Parts: sequence; C-alpha cells; structure tokens
Amino acid sequence: MRICILSRSPALYSTRRLVEAAQDLGHHAVVVDYVRGTLDVVSRRPLVLYAGAPITGMDAVLPRVASSADAAHGAAVVRQFEAQGVWCANSSESISRASDKLATLQLLAGHGVAVPRTAYAHPTADRDLLAGRVGGAPLVLKLLQGTHGAGVVLAPTVTAAEALIGSFQEVGAPFLLQEFVAEAGGKDLRVLVVGGRIVAAMQRSAPRGDFRANLHRGGKATGIALSAAEKRAALSAARAVGAGVAGVDLVRSRRGPLVLEVNSSPGLEGIEGASGADVAGAIMAHVQRGARSTRRR
Repeated sequence: MRICILSRSPALYSTRRLVEAAQDLGHHAVVVDYVRGTLDVVSRRPLVLYAGAPITGMDAVLPRVASSADAAHGAAVVRQFEAQGVWCANSSESISRASDKLATLQLLAGHGVAVPRTAYAHPTADRDLLAGRVGGAPLVLKLLQGTHGAGVVLAPTVTAAEALIGSFQEVGAPFLLQEFVAEAGGKDLRVLVVGGRIVAAMQRSAPRGDFRANLHRGGKATGIALSAAEKRAALSAARAVGAGVAGVDLVRSRRGPLVLEVNSSPGLEGIEGASGADVAGAIMAHVQRGARSTRRR
C-alpha cells in the first residue's frame, strides 16, 4: 500500500514515527510538503502536483496539517485528493474546522460538549461590554488561529483585558474571550483519539509563571488515567469535528471536563513518551483499515 503523509518536514519526530509505523506494516510511505503542492483543478482528473510532477497511485493520505496560516492550503490539498477518491485519515472539512478555534467551539457546543464560557465579536465591537460576557476577569484572550499556545494571553483584570482587546482591534485580528478556569491549576489533558477510540492520554503542567501547559513552552507531561466523563468528552469532541485522528485538549473544572480545542495534527513525541503508547502504530493501523475498506467498496 502507498501512503502519502502530508507534512512540512520528514525530519519531524511525528513524521519519522509515522513513516516507521507504515514500514512496520509493510507499506510504503511518501512524505510530501503540502505547502509546496500545487493543484490542477481544471482537468477532468483533479491532480496534486509536487515539484511539477503529479502525485498518483496513492491508496491513502495522512494529513499532518498544522493549525496555522497554512491550514487553508493544506485543507485544499486534501480536498483535491478527496476529489480523486483517495481515502484521507482526516477530511478537508475536519482540518478546516479544527484550524478555527471559534468554529470548533461552535461545533462542540452544538453537539452538547461542555466548553469554557466563550465570547466572540467583530473586532470593532465595544470592548467595555465584552469582558462581562465570560464572567469578568481574570480571562483568556485567544486569536482564532495558532498552535503551541501562540496568540493566547491571560488578562488578570478587566482593565488589562480592555487594553489587550484594544490592541487586537487596532490590527483587526479576530479573537475570542474565554473564562479562566483557575481550578485547573495550570494543567490540562491531551487525549489522542484515533478512529473513534482513545489510544493515549497525558496531563500537561505549565512551567512556573505561565498558565499555558503546551510542551513547546516548557510544560511537563505525565501519563494519566481518564475518568469516564473525560473519555466521553474527548470522543464526543473528535466526533463533532469529524476528525479520524485528533488531539483533544480539555481541563478539569468544578463542573466537569471542559474541552478547549481539537487538534487535527497532534504531535506524537510528548504523548508517546508520557504514556508509553505506540500512537504512531495506532494511527497507521487506522489508515490501513480505512484504505482497505475504501478499496473493497
């Protein structure tokens, strides 16, 4: 089986592990930088071109599209493979949903998944009214797109929140206001959901002086056992976004688990190290099942 892994670099830990997992199952994995991919959308047979040559003969595509400014392009590349009838581990639609924090929260709320109290308004909205929508300070401001905790700021007071809102408004950057879950204690949970089942989980703890528990910002990871409610929340969140492979982030609150976001391209290094689980192997086994199912149909 030929599997196309869409990734910015073959040297990344997650990409290397996925290539190894494919080889362990007897498959051939090709790594393609989706940013360099161009699309032929006018031919009868839609093509994805890489370095001027068409990518053909793929049985499956495993997107590793970051939730960043490149997400729209990555989703478009996946959509082109979908138009060819190639099975994709995450759909273009799920990638687009997960890359937009507001869209993700709206989907989660619409499916009855508990999320932190959140407010969104046009950048020209009255800043004096926004902070009260999430219960006042302290509160968290988030840009709609961003990874590894970038664009996430804690405002300890309403005055500080209004100043930050003003700064975002001046540059026309869309943002969210979200309640600060103080009882989480600077910790969150990352749950890996693959093919509708949980394959690994870890707890991340923020470094001293920060409230963001992202590993890229110095957070510490440990393996953890999930409660039944946390398992249900993670599975429901992945299902709501429509992601076959998802990293679901949630916090423990007094009113139960609250889902923060869903990542359609979760990193594997931290969670494999913390949990001891073969996450790459689980993902590639899911790809194998999906591709074979499509081939039979």
